[in-house]
Amino acid sequence: MRLSTLRSPPRTPQLDSWPVEHCAGEPESFLVQSAARSMRFVLMLFLLFVVVAPAVSAVHQIQSVGLTVSDLDREVRFFTHILQFEEVSRTDSASQDTAQLLGLSRAKLKVAVLKLGNERITLTEHQDKGQPIPSDSRSNDRWFQHIAIVVRDMDGAYDRLRRSKVKFVSTTPQTLPVWNKAAAGIRAFYFRDPEDHVLEIIWFPRGKGDPKWQIETGNLFLGIDHTAIVISDTDTSLGFYRDLLGMRVAGESENYGVEQEHLNQVFGAHVRITALRAETGPGIEFLEYLTPPGGRLLPETSKSNDLVFWHTDITVDHLDDLESKLKGTGMKLVSSRAVDLREEGYGKHRGLIARDPDGHALEFLQEDVETTSSVRR
Repeated sequence: MRLSTLRSPPRTPQLDSWPVEHCAGEPESFLVQSAARSMRFVLMLFLLFVVVAPAVSAVHQIQSVGLTVSDLDREVRFFTHILQFEEVSRTDSASQDTAQLLGLSRAKLKVAVLKLGNERITLTEHQDKGQPIPSDSRSNDRWFQHIAIVVRDMDGAYDRLRRSKVKFVSTTPQTLPVWNKAAAGIRAFYFRDPEDHVLEIIWFPRGKGDPKWQIETGNLFLGIDHTAIVISDTDTSLGFYRDLLGMRVAGESENYGVEQEHLNQVFGAHVRITALRAETGPGIEFLEYLTPPGGRLLPETSKSNDLVFWHTDITVDHLDDLESKLKGTGMKLVSSRAVDLREEGYGKHRGLIARDPDGHALEFLQEDVETTSSVRR
């Protein structure tokens, strides 16, 4: 499918703070997107790669996806008992390095690592609680992110969710129509965890998705195919994820019609979708809402202990080079500096959290020499 030319995104409302009386990140006006900024970003990328042209840090793996939670025990029960994740580890942290990584003055955390198939998520509870997810959050708001959990049997998985009385976003599982050749026959359903993070279950027919999802198994929930993020402009995001980070485009489609509206509960939704992949791990999927306009930006007052704060963990080489590149393109760093994480149980040398052009958080982790071979197996 042809990539459209760079265009100015629709005028987007911005919240100065979280709505009053609504049940829920990181500050700064960098989240305000405009066509002028998009052009400056593309120009800076050009100068960095064509004029300066040092080697950029290569992305090797999408290691995990992180959610910020209010009640770790409750969330672990939800993911393990209903969605059949396995708890791998649980750790505490209260170091100044952790606070600097998260851009906070102090941080006292409990972190659980969960596994489904070969993919992992992290759940982080802060002692100093942030804001909950806004009760009126919509699927086209710019803070929107979800993980897509692959299932062997959509009807069986949907029935399990229904019997567990989870909160639905979609009306029922939706089958994407035949006219949509890139996605025809895929079935999907959106729902919420107990703290209102949106999740998706997805089923792939033969010939669609990663072939590993077709392997015969008795498991109902198989793994995580991708994490999806709402973006303002596909070309600008490609400039960051593909051209700067080195990820590859794995697929494209445009989804619209009654099925899409019933899936995400956004009337008139017309979504341009672009899937990207690293060498290994889940993909990152762009959701650009061509219509309707009006998806809201993250409030400038939001922080990394708010429940709306997701982060995608990415393994890279040469973290210092990447940090310089990010600063050179004007990207916002959440971390005050690259942080040594060896004492935090990460099994990595150092980490840094930065924001993409729409404000989604990415945690870049430099591999420890001793663990490199095992990570890439």
